[in-house]
Amino acid sequence: MADLFGTAEPQKAPPGRPLADRLRPRSLAEVVGQEQLTGPDGALSRMIASGTLGSMIFWGPPGTGKTTVARLLAGETSLAFEQISAIFSGVADLKKVFETARLRRTNGRQTLLFVDEIHRFNRAQQDSFLPVMEDGTVILVGATTENPSFELNAALLSRSRVLVFQSLGEDSIARLLDRAEQTEGKPLPLDEEARATLVRMADGDGRAALTLAEEVWRAAKPGEIFDPTGLQEVVQRRAPIYDKGQDGHYNLISALHKSVRGSDPDAALYYLARMFDAGEDPLYLGRRLVRMAVEDIGLADPQALVVANAAKDAYDYLGSPEGELAFAQACVYLATAPKSNAVYNAFKAATRAAKENGSLLPPKHILNAPTKLMKEESYGAGYRYDHDEPDAFSGQDYFPEKMGRQTFYDPPERGFEREIRKRLEYWSKLRKERGG
Repeated sequence: MADLFGTAEPQKAPPGRPLADRLRPRSLAEVVGQEQLTGPDGALSRMIASGTLGSMIFWGPPGTGKTTVARLLAGETSLAFEQISAIFSGVADLKKVFETARLRRTNGRQTLLFVDEIHRFNRAQQDSFLPVMEDGTVILVGATTENPSFELNAALLSRSRVLVFQSLGEDSIARLLDRAEQTEGKPLPLDEEARATLVRMADGDGRAALTLAEEVWRAAKPGEIFDPTGLQEVVQRRAPIYDKGQDGHYNLISALHKSVRGSDPDAALYYLARMFDAGEDPLYLGRRLVRMAVEDIGLADPQALVVANAAKDAYDYLGSPEGELAFAQACVYLATAPKSNAVYNAFKAATRAAKENGSLLPPKHILNAPTKLMKEESYGAGYRYDHDEPDAFSGQDYFPEKMGRQTFYDPPERGFEREIRKRLEYWSKLRKERGG
């Protein structure tokens, strides 16, 4: 089924065809919501005007027009159109399609091969497209809801242009609903607020908007007008577009993490609520909050780690939905805490130094000497016990002699680390005075 529906004139259709199918656009100019691609100056419009098409990857969420646009491209360029789905096709299906395309090309006609969910093909299957793309047998148009940079072979990407399809805005969804009412010859039985709610429920998905509209018409009794509460009861609220193993998952956790790092508790709470609403694993959210505490707050507020861990324990004890408030509390605490990545950066620098300098022996004065031979080799010789020194600080050098003293940790003058910095500066002064 096509997945975007524009402003085409009503068409007579066999009974039973879904509204979304009946509203399928008949030209690129009729496509709604992708003007950056299909408008007069859009990328696809320019390609068609030039008389040549290259292979492309359409990247965008469901219901934004990827299948529809591919089909229209074939029609507006006189290319033969073939469509397969990576979910239902295997190697044998690909070979059959390629052979048909080769035969068609010998008769002077190229094939536009549309591959839905192309990211579901494995690496070897993706590589099988390369020869037929290079020799012009097919013009490949692949559609994916996942980030092509992560899901598609570099060789395939290098031979294709990635075009991004955007979620439909509220104005575009509203235009689709207007068109649906013209096609059906009757208004949606919704009050103004419920209509706005339905637009939001569509979540930028044109096909979903029209499917929801059909559900409303089916459910309404003669003369009945739904308010937002009635609408939600009828359609049972469409689930958010979110796949816990894919882009939606990583996009939202990235937004949550960056909102906390950016000290915006309101945005952080919003993304936390989005992930709970989508059914995210609470244990995963708890782990991410702990990570934020150690990566972005660190010793600027040592309590941040305690609070994050306590939130996880509270959720384990209370369960849902009561335990979700503990995560919300931790989220706000982290977002409003002073920020520091000094320990994070120091550990990375120390790890890099450890790898670069190899297995250097620590200085002998800090090595234990449990045997006579080790004592003869000067293990432990000259070690000064810090608790016996003035200020409980000897100022000795603890780095390997070949490496020399290093500085990895540089605390900022924020939060608790302001006090740590004062201590380090004082010890540095003593170290110089005592020749350590």
